[in-house]
Amino acid sequence: MQSTAKTSKSALLAKEELIAKIKDFFALQLCQQLSLVKVTAPLFVKSGTGLNDDLNGIERPVKFNLNGVNTPVEIVQSLAKWKRMRLHELEIQPDNGIVTDMRAIRADEVISPIHSFFVDQWDWEKRIGQQDRSIAYLQQTVNAIYSAVKATNDMLAGQQEQALELPETVHFIHSEALLAAYPHLSAKERENEITRQYGAVFIMGIGAALSNSQAHDDRAPDYDDWSTTNEDGYTGLNGDLIIWNPALNSALEISSMGIRVDAAALKKQLSVRNCEERSQLDFHASVLNSAYPLSMGGGIGQSRLCMLLLQQKHIKEVQASVWPEGTI
Repeated sequence: MQSTAKTSKSALLAKEELIAKIKDFFALQLCQQLSLVKVTAPLFVKSGTGLNDDLNGIERPVKFNLNGVNTPVEIVQSLAKWKRMRLHELEIQPDNGIVTDMRAIRADEVISPIHSFFVDQWDWEKRIGQQDRSIAYLQQTVNAIYSAVKATNDMLAGQQEQALELPETVHFIHSEALLAAYPHLSAKERENEITRQYGAVFIMGIGAALSNSQAHDDRAPDYDDWSTTNEDGYTGLNGDLIIWNPALNSALEISSMGIRVDAAALKKQLSVRNCEERSQLDFHASVLNSAYPLSMGGGIGQSRLCMLLLQQKHIKEVQASVWPEGTI
């Protein structure tokens, strides 16, 4: 019994060491691929500034008061908008950007094998030019991120009994074309089918209503640009990177990312979502006045990437968090 316990502890420690290697190696690869510099980031921001991410618009941020600070603060749900402000403050030049280890609490999250109340991700943002607001530039960036994923998987190959096999390239498809291919399936079922077929897929144009009057998935109106007509004749300059996970026999979203709203797209998307009042908030006013640089960015799930590369069946296996009663 004592020997079995020691073996179990050794296996857990070995897994922790691999998790650390994945995070260190991938972060370095990401910085090299996208010309990013690592910066520190806040755990909480002031309420009422518009800096916190509203996600789908229904999640409650964890809010509290600080001694001597008159304005309530709230724990970030992501840093999508804070990063753009930081690009401006740091005077980051075009084709360069920042990345940070983002830690968040999403108290309303529906817990599943791939969802936790605690969110850890590489949150990155890159300054771009007007000419870069295109599907071509978006796809180029997705390919660079996928190269970092593949390099990390190759690094692990000699350290695991069975290495994960990843496809050589990412398959790109717009959410409208995906709907046309599988008109009778739900959005998540469509993701599963296309990812089962290609192994690694980037689904573009997420947030705007499709021809069935439903969005592929919800997106807040004030960070990703999902309303601009792109050069392919579809709508949207954003999307999700999804990779087939053999351990779960299902698609696994690794990253949500996109080219960010410019003044015109923000004005349009606030109107579509009937929240024009946000234009008075500090962040939104700065975008509408073109005070903040054009950018693109996204989040890459740290625990999700570890789950995938280590072929774990539950996020609990690679993350320290609190779980509802009965979670196995």
